[in-house]
Amino acid sequence: MDGSQPSHLREMPLGLDTTTEEEYAFQSVLLQQFTNISNIDKAWIFKSESGIESQAIFSVSQPNLLANMRKKFILSSHILKGSNSSVDFKWAPFPIEMSGVSIIVPSPSGSKLLVVRNPENESPTQFEIWSSSQLEKEFQVPKSVHGSVYTDGWFEGISWNSDEGRIAYVAEEPSPLKPTFNDQGYKKGTSEDKDFGSWKGQGDWEEDWGETYARKRQPALFVINIDSGEVQAVKGIDKSLSVGQVVWAPSSEGLHQYLVFVGWSFDTRKLGIKYCYNRPCALYAVRGPNHASKANIPEPKCSSTEEPAFNLTQTISSAFFPRFSPDGKFLAFLSARSSVDSGAHSATESLHRIDWPTDGKLPASAKVYDVIPVVMCAEDGCFPGLYCSSFISQPWLSDGSIMIIASTWGSSQALLSVNVLSGEVLRISPADSNFSWNLLTLDGDNIVAVSSSPIDVPGIKYGSLIEKETKKAGWSWSDVSSPIFRCSDKVKSLLSSLQFSIMKIPVKDYSASLTEGATRPYEAIFVSSKSKKNDACDPLIVILHGGPHSVSLSSFSKSCSFLSSIGYSLLIVNYRGSLGFGEEALQSLPGKVGSQDVNDVLAAIDHVIDLGLASPSKITVLGGSHGGFLTTHLIGQAPDKFVAAAVRNPVCNIALMVGTTDIPDWCYVEACGTVAKNTFTEAPSAKELTLFHSKSPISHLPKVKTPILFLLGAQDLRVPVSNGLQYARALKEKGIEVKVIVFPNDVHGIERPQSDYESFLNIGVWFKKYCK
Repeated sequence: MDGSQPSHLREMPLGLDTTTEEEYAFQSVLLQQFTNISNIDKAWIFKSESGIESQAIFSVSQPNLLANMRKKFILSSHILKGSNSSVDFKWAPFPIEMSGVSIIVPSPSGSKLLVVRNPENESPTQFEIWSSSQLEKEFQVPKSVHGSVYTDGWFEGISWNSDEGRIAYVAEEPSPLKPTFNDQGYKKGTSEDKDFGSWKGQGDWEEDWGETYARKRQPALFVINIDSGEVQAVKGIDKSLSVGQVVWAPSSEGLHQYLVFVGWSFDTRKLGIKYCYNRPCALYAVRGPNHASKANIPEPKCSSTEEPAFNLTQTISSAFFPRFSPDGKFLAFLSARSSVDSGAHSATESLHRIDWPTDGKLPASAKVYDVIPVVMCAEDGCFPGLYCSSFISQPWLSDGSIMIIASTWGSSQALLSVNVLSGEVLRISPADSNFSWNLLTLDGDNIVAVSSSPIDVPGIKYGSLIEKETKKAGWSWSDVSSPIFRCSDKVKSLLSSLQFSIMKIPVKDYSASLTEGATRPYEAIFVSSKSKKNDACDPLIVILHGGPHSVSLSSFSKSCSFLSSIGYSLLIVNYRGSLGFGEEALQSLPGKVGSQDVNDVLAAIDHVIDLGLASPSKITVLGGSHGGFLTTHLIGQAPDKFVAAAVRNPVCNIALMVGTTDIPDWCYVEACGTVAKNTFTEAPSAKELTLFHSKSPISHLPKVKTPILFLLGAQDLRVPVSNGLQYARALKEKGIEVKVIVFPNDVHGIERPQSDYESFLNIGVWFKKYCK
C-alpha cells in the first residue's frame, strides 16, 4: 500500500490548521494597514527674518516589516500666517529618508543641522554638519575617543552652544584595553591594533543599566568643535556618575561657559533604569573645555582645568530634564523624588527651579524653589499632579516664565501652561475632550501639537493664544491638514464605526486604612462598535498596562485599534496605582499587588457587564509585564471568567524573578510595600521568597482553566524569559492549552517591527479561536 500523501496536500506552518490559516491571512492584511501608519518623533520650528512665516521640520518614522526596522525620514513645511489669525502649512512634496541616521539636531538658529550616524561595528562614529544647501563638515570619531552617541531619550543629550560652534553630547566612554593572547600565551604591550595572530580576552565584567542598556558602556560627556573637529572629554566628572541630558549654561562675557547635566550615581550595582524614575539623580555644573582653534585631529584632550563638577541640587533626591529660561536667569527641572523616596518605579512628579547667577559664578549652595509640588489627592476635575515623560528642548513662551508641557491627566494626556515664577498651572488643551494631546514644538507663542483618541488617528493641531492681555486668556485650536498620518480607506471606515468613552469605576474594597485618594473612583477606557449585531454584545478584550505605575492613555494605538476593528470591544483599565490620579491613589498599591489591582480589574469587568455592554460568556484578557502579572492572576483567581488570555513577557513568579531581573528592588517594593525599599537585598531570605511566591500568579496555577498565549522576548532582562516559560510549562503539565512564541532578539518591550506585528496577529487569531 502506497503510504505517500496526495500531491495536493501541503504541510501547514507550525501552529496553524486550515481554519486558523484563513483567519491568519485575513487579519494579517488588515494589521499591516494599521502598522503602516507613520508617527512623528520630533519637530522643530524656525522663524524667518520677515516674521510672517516659519519653517518647520518634522522627524517621522514608519515601521518597515520586510527590513525589520523603523524607516526614518524628515518632512518640512512652510507655515504661513494670515491677517485673520489663520494658518496654512505648505508641505514639501516628498519626505527625505534619513538612511543610517541615529539622530538629527538642528542648531538654535536653524542654519545648521547635526546628523549623527552610530556604527554597527568597530567603525568610527560619524558627525555631519549640514547647511541649507550642502554638507559643510564631516568628522569620523574613532572608538579610542568614544563609542556610540546615546540617542535613547533618557541619557541622550545633544546641545549646541550659543554661537553654534561647539556641540556637547553624551556617548559611551571608550572601552578599556583587554588582555591579548596568541599561540605563545599572554601578549605583553596590549594595544587596540588588530592582529590576526592573536585574540582579545574578555577582561573584567562591568555593570550596566539593565534592560535595553546591555553591553553599553558608561555614558560620558564630550564636546566637539565643529570648525576643527576636535573632540574633548569633559573633565572633572566623578567616575561613579553616569551622565545624560546635557545643556549649555548661558554664556557670560570673558568667563568659562558651564555645562549642566544630569548625573546618576550607583553603589555596588547599577539597577535597571529603563522606566525606573526611582534612581537617585542630581543636576551638576561643570566647566566646558577650551578648544584649540587649529586642531584637526579628533583625539581627546584634557581640559585646561580639573575643577570638579558641582552638585546644584543637593537638597533634593531627584532632578532631571534641565531647561534654562530664555533670559538665562533661572533653571527649571523636573523631579521624581516621590519615586526615589518611596521606591515606586514611577510616581507623581514635581517641578522646581533654581536661580542662575548672571555673573557666571556658582554659589556654594543653590536654593531649590518648589514650582509644582506633588499632588496627593485632587478634587474631581482638578489638576491631579504632574506626570511628564519629557520636555521639548525649548518649551518657553515669549514672556520667558511660562513653560508648555504635556502631562497625564487621568486616562488622557493634556497640555499645560506652567508659570515657573508664580506656580500657576492651566490646562490649555480642551478640557471637554477625552482625546489625548502631545506637544511637538512651539512657533513663537503658538503651539504645534498632536491630538488623537483610541478611534481617531493622530492629527496635527495649531494652538494660538487669544485675549492675551486679559485674565480670560484662552487657546484657539486649528486643524492642520497633513500627509503624515494618512491611512487606508479600509482603516478609516473601520474606525468610523467605533465609539469610546472614559468610565469612572467606583472602588469596592473600602477600608479604614485607605487614604482618601485611594477611595476615589479609578478609570477605564471603553471602546466598542456604534451598533450592536442582533442585540448581542461583541466579545470583550480586557487590556491591562504594565508597571504597575504606568497608565493607558486615550490616544491612538495601532495595535488596540486593530483589535477593536476585528470585532472586539476593549476595556482598558487604569487600576489604582496608575499614573495620573494623584499620589495617594498611586501609593495605595505597593504591598497589595495581586489583590487590590486584581479586584479593581474584576470590578471594572462587572461594571460593563451590569451596564449591558459586555457578555459574561465572551471575555478575554491581555496584558504585558505587570499587565501579564494581572492577567495570569485573573485566570487563576477567577478561573471561570475568561475564555482566553494572552500575555507579553509576564511576571508569573516573583520568587524566581527576584534573582534574575535587573530590578530586584521592584520585587520587594511591590510585593512587600514601600517599607521594603530599605530592606532590599540581593540575597532574599526563605521568608521573603515564600512571600514573593504567595503574591505571584503561580500560587494560583492549580485553579487555571483558561487557554493562554505567551509572547516572550528572549533578551528580556526586566522579566527574563524563564518566568513565562516556567508558568507555561506548568500549565501544559496539567493539560491546559498553551501556545508559546519566543522572539529570539527582542527585549522586554517586543518592539521590533516584525515581532510586534506577529505578536498582535497571533493575539487576534488566538482570541477569535475562542470567541466564535
